[in-house]
Amino acid sequence: MNIVMFSINPLFPSYVMGGAPKHLQNIAIHLGELGHKITILCTQVGGTQESFQWHPQVMVLPMLRFKQPFPQPYATPAYNMAATLQDMGDYLQDTDRFYMHDGEFLFPYAYRHVPTVISLRDNVYPETLLGGFLFQGDKLVLISEYSRLYYQHTVGRFFPNFAERVEVIRNGIDWDKFKPTEPGQILSVIPINPELQPIVLHPHRPEESKGIRQTIAVVDLLVHQYGLTNLIALAPKWMDLQLTSELRDFYDDIQREIVIRGLQDNFLFHNWVPQELMPEYFSLGSVTLSLGNFVESFGNAVYESLGCGTPTIAARISTHRELLPDHLLDKVDYGDIESAAAIAARIIREGQRTSPETLDYLCQNYSTERQLAQYADVILNAKKCDELVYQHPRIDATTRYSLAPWCYVSRRGIYHDFRADYFTHPEFNRLVQQHPQGFTLQQAENGGISAQDVLMYYQEGYLIPLNQEG
Repeated sequence: MNIVMFSINPLFPSYVMGGAPKHLQNIAIHLGELGHKITILCTQVGGTQESFQWHPQVMVLPMLRFKQPFPQPYATPAYNMAATLQDMGDYLQDTDRFYMHDGEFLFPYAYRHVPTVISLRDNVYPETLLGGFLFQGDKLVLISEYSRLYYQHTVGRFFPNFAERVEVIRNGIDWDKFKPTEPGQILSVIPINPELQPIVLHPHRPEESKGIRQTIAVVDLLVHQYGLTNLIALAPKWMDLQLTSELRDFYDDIQREIVIRGLQDNFLFHNWVPQELMPEYFSLGSVTLSLGNFVESFGNAVYESLGCGTPTIAARISTHRELLPDHLLDKVDYGDIESAAAIAARIIREGQRTSPETLDYLCQNYSTERQLAQYADVILNAKKCDELVYQHPRIDATTRYSLAPWCYVSRRGIYHDFRADYFTHPEFNRLVQQHPQGFTLQQAENGGISAQDVLMYYQEGYLIPLNQEG
């Protein structure tokens, strides 16, 4: 088959910038190895960029004119959008399948003639969310049960047949690569001696929500309270071509905080690590921290680190509440720095590594072979469907409500993933726990919550309205 793919992210011959492009590369190469011809159109960086191949059957064309660097790729003149629509349309004329990675090509009329599979890779960025609400493809791939519930109870409320088109394909990880690996070439990128000091890894993009401030706070306690004074924390810098003035200001602010806390000898911001060296990188660590509030749709780094033998401490946000059972992954409530530091100190002092039970669970549930086979099946067997029809749902006195899937009841209150805070209200807490299948306005009033308050909690995203079958 001739398959056209779309990525709003820039793609590179040798660098992989994050989880979404990595999975796109794996999917494209897998289909190429099956004998299909793959053409990927992506955003160019810094003007004209030459095409390149990831595989003899996989050609990447960096020709699209979205605004760079991220964010706000659509913050560009209309003539650039028109050129993108023209370029995509030219390639879509003669293709057998269209695969849109991350749902950010927001022109559904351009691909209505071709069987189309769209995957949504995150739960946060505006272009992806709009791609969900504008979805008119034939299959929609979501990468976790959390994301399925998130989109079903937002987009799906308005399209009765939405759920029928959704396929959950959890991310896969190559456990033959992400396994304990002796450090070699990585030491030329990060010149440290792993045998001389504990190493804390923060393997995340330099974004506020990815938890760098939480990592700094944990390191502060490890150094000044737990006495691990020779500890070193590693965090990647963005590539220069993605560096903005805002990002430079962010780095400067982070550096000031490190100095104020007296941790300048305990942090090393290193160059971006090539994908092929990530197993060595993860294996360097004594412990990996993932304590931010970014509403992950999967969160690859947590599980890749575990595969390499390095224990991870994750905040209980979005998918980290579901992808591994609690006894197989150390989890803390978001913002609980003291618990995270205590767990990290124990892991470092005892020299703990990933348990065999955790490794077995990961290998059984998150394999690359399963993931790629499912993508190939969905893309190659996609068939044209009728247009999804919008249907406006009624919200009235008979509507039932339940706690939104992006909230959970913790000991600190009800945590809201998208507000990154806790809400404490004993009557409300009791109401949602007593009625997990939903409650009416009358039941809420019987429990001490007014109808006006229920509607306010719905509008603030704590509650979802359920359909009549609900």
